[in-house]
Amino acid sequence: MEKKDFTTDIIVEAKPQQVFDAIINVRGWWSENIEGGTALHDVFSYHYQDIHECKVKLVEVQSNVKVVLRVLENDFKFTTDKQEWVESYVIFDIIDLGGKTQLKFTHQGLVPDMECYDVCQAAWTYYIQESLQQLILTGQGLATPKENILSLAEIREQLLAKQKGKSIYHRLLIKTPVEKVYWAITTQEGLAGWWTPDTIAAPEIGSILRFGFGPDYFKKMEVLALYPYALVAWQCKEGFEEWIGTTLTFELIPHQKGCTLLFHHDGWAKYSEEFASCSYDWALFFRSLKFLCETGKGFPYPEFNK
Repeated sequence: MEKKDFTTDIIVEAKPQQVFDAIINVRGWWSENIEGGTALHDVFSYHYQDIHECKVKLVEVQSNVKVVLRVLENDFKFTTDKQEWVESYVIFDIIDLGGKTQLKFTHQGLVPDMECYDVCQAAWTYYIQESLQQLILTGQGLATPKENILSLAEIREQLLAKQKGKSIYHRLLIKTPVEKVYWAITTQEGLAGWWTPDTIAAPEIGSILRFGFGPDYFKKMEVLALYPYALVAWQCKEGFEEWIGTTLTFELIPHQKGCTLLFHHDGWAKYSEEFASCSYDWALFFRSLKFLCETGKGFPYPEFNK
């Protein structure tokens, strides 16, 4: 049976020139950590933390028609064969539909029997269907931002340096890329889809998130840290007395099958009935988060425990 290369496409209300310009702007839709030029025959390097590194050459550039990238070097941390992608081609075909433009994306050589296929096809889908499309239509993509000089371990250690007491801890695998999970834990739409529909949230440092649970109870969280696709931290400002001052940390780690979520709810004064109930409820809500990311449908309050 023929092995099919991964492909996806979008149709946008934009001219071919707009689509071509956006594709060439790889730092605008893929990653700000790209180094090197993006003209014909240029070679640029890409890295995501220490998880994925590659070197890519632009081997074909036809203005408003086609862009082809050839992968020269590649290194995955999470696969047995570290060099999957080497000598594969990333192809962008631009098709003028008269008033609209179709972009057909193909990663020639990315096939279903490769170790990285599931996570790579999900990530490409996100970057093409969401990030690149937004860049074309709005001028603002969802590229991975410049990495902080501190490691995530150092960042988390700083956040929790003053925290004492007991901790709730959960770990789960979500079979979608880190980008999708980050969306679900930072945006109003995402949070409403798995925690509570009564959500007011903006992904900004220092912003106050409000989560309503029925007519008489709500929680407020201050956003302490936002490291796109890697780490999010909140501190509880209003809620049950035992919650106030506690810190909630979401760490996202790329996995061969998607994303590993490590969640800490730190700073509890003691083991109590509320602590035990909260730990159980978090497990149910993370089931909701997992379903939202994997299927598009979560089980937010009050459906989370049914």
